[in-house]
Amino acid sequence: MSWANGWIWIIAALILAAVELALPGWFFLGLAGAVLLMGLALLLGLWPGGLPMALVVAAVLTGVIWLALRRIFGAKRGEVRRWTRDINDN
Repeated sequence: MSWANGWIWIIAALILAAVELALPGWFFLGLAGAVLLMGLALLLGLWPGGLPMALVVAAVLTGVIWLALRRIFGAKRGEVRRWTRDINDN
């Protein structure tokens, strides 16, 4: 029952957080947060369920964390970025 080892979930969360650096968009960071929370729940003995339910809870947590991150750090509604100078201008 290696999936029940919380350290594996925490290592997976760190890998997903590193993937977020290469592919930004808040999704992998939300997934990393959900996997980290599930790993902590397993380490602390707070998770009595099996793997299928753990994956469902992790998926729901991913959506919630992603929405929270987009709400807090995302672009504001109606905000338009206007470029006034080009990087190639001298």
